[in-house]
Amino acid sequence: MSLAAFVRTLTFSSRVCADSAVGVRAVCKEMKTTVLRLIPQPSNGPVSQPADRQDIGQILNSTVTALKDGQVVAVPTDTIYGLACLAQNSEAIKKVYDIKGRNGNKPLAICVREIQDIYKYCKVVVKEELLEDLLPGPVTLVLERSDTLNRDLNPFTKLVGVRIPDHPFMRHLCQMCGEPLALTSANVSTQASTVAVHEFEDLWPRLALVVDGGPIGDQSRLGSTVIDLSVPGRYRIIRPGCAFSATVSVLENKYGLLEDSVS
Repeated sequence: MSLAAFVRTLTFSSRVCADSAVGVRAVCKEMKTTVLRLIPQPSNGPVSQPADRQDIGQILNSTVTALKDGQVVAVPTDTIYGLACLAQNSEAIKKVYDIKGRNGNKPLAICVREIQDIYKYCKVVVKEELLEDLLPGPVTLVLERSDTLNRDLNPFTKLVGVRIPDHPFMRHLCQMCGEPLALTSANVSTQASTVAVHEFEDLWPRLALVVDGGPIGDQSRLGSTVIDLSVPGRYRIIRPGCAFSATVSVLENKYGLLEDSVS
């Protein structure tokens, strides 16, 4: 589906309180959050003109600029809204953990554009056809990481989850960045996943920008199905997610993989 796009900037107030020797002093600081809004064009509407496509390009350019500046952005995916930064930028990774209040021992996934990109950052022990059957789609495949991937990303494990969302904006974004994105859900840890940008407004002041793709079609909030495929001939379910049955059917019925229930 083609997209038309426009940009709106929202201004809101954030109250910052500082303790002083004589009491509590409230300092109000006005902050701006830029929301870049992607709007699906109606199927019975007029055909997009080149100017519409240029607007989408501007949104992509703005997002890439923020990411390459080491910032964290909010983006739509095919399952839930996510927070993203460049996976090869160690300082940006720290920002993601700080923004979410995330336990430092919980991993971040990476997001790439094409299946061939997976081979650069991961050691693949399954057939490429299997990858093609599951990706792009609402599945995170956990594989052994390669030495190319930033060592500061999940330094506590040799594994990494990799996603190719079935979302054109995300795939174009990965292509333009030329490197993987670190990706996690756009919410404070322990809170529910989000399917609309207003649901994580409390995080906006700490983000460089928010890309609003509208409500996510899958309202289950389950996130992607996470499957460990790091052991040849085996699979292990880490999170059932929203595509559990279909994913297991492909792994078992088409490729004969056996479930490894051992943690």
